[in-house]
Amino acid sequence: MNSPLAPDKNHDVVLVVDDAPETLQWLNHCLSNSGYMLLMSTDSAAALRQLDLVTPDAILLDAMMPGMNGFDLCAKIKAQPEWHHIPIIFMTGLTDTEHVLQGFDAGGVDYVVKPVKEAELLARLNTHVRNARVSRMARDALDVGGRGILLLDARGRIGWCSPAAQRAMNDLLDKSQPIEYWVHQLQKAQLPLSGSMLLDGGGIELLRATALGPVGFGESLWLIDREPRAMSVTTRVQHADLTAREAEVLSWLAKGKTNRDIGDILGISHRTVNKHLEHIFEKLGVETRAAAVLASLPPES
Repeated sequence: MNSPLAPDKNHDVVLVVDDAPETLQWLNHCLSNSGYMLLMSTDSAAALRQLDLVTPDAILLDAMMPGMNGFDLCAKIKAQPEWHHIPIIFMTGLTDTEHVLQGFDAGGVDYVVKPVKEAELLARLNTHVRNARVSRMARDALDVGGRGILLLDARGRIGWCSPAAQRAMNDLLDKSQPIEYWVHQLQKAQLPLSGSMLLDGGGIELLRATALGPVGFGESLWLIDREPRAMSVTTRVQHADLTAREAEVLSWLAKGKTNRDIGDILGISHRTVNKHLEHIFEKLGVETRAAAVLASLPPES
């Protein structure tokens, strides 16, 4: 069911998802009188159709609904890059710790207990809409620069990514692997500040992810760049089953860099570079730096 009020750029838009008509009616009266524009859906499927048409400033979501429940809908929304910035507030009569944690784990930012108190709802909604607006302005500033920026939350999920990062991931990462797989590769790498790694989706380019450090509450920021395959991993090296880090070390070795230079470039110690070289020599079946460089050259070289 849709609200008769159409979204207006001068008003914050709230999508309300609840299967109880009386709740929708009350929220329509409460929020409309407070200056919000409302979109209303009675189930998860209708809510997803609404989101395909309009991106709201916030979502009020009933936790328990027939069909897809609110927790599953929240997780589905947060899995979409174009929607995961939207603050979702649960409305629920379930106040035990298990369900509260389930709501936060699904990606919700807050919850209010039914029957909903108007003053409490408005205070929470105003705060989250305002915070989301500030974050959106900061993201827009990054977007203007055209840089590929990726934010991962404390649970290793994508919190936000710039359009450039989204395009790079869409173009370069293997679609047969879910995005969670690639995000997990970044999380488990635990790179030092300014350290980087390569993600190989099997195409003509690689995706380089550079750690920009923590940004609070367990979140981490990454710089996402495209890199020609020829600069990093050649055909022969791929058959050696090198790790992404080992391939990087070999790439810089082929460019004539010393171990200390490589360490400075990759943000690791020169002793760690030595250890990587030991593994590289073993996997390539060589004993010297020159032989490793020669083995890394494409067949036609």
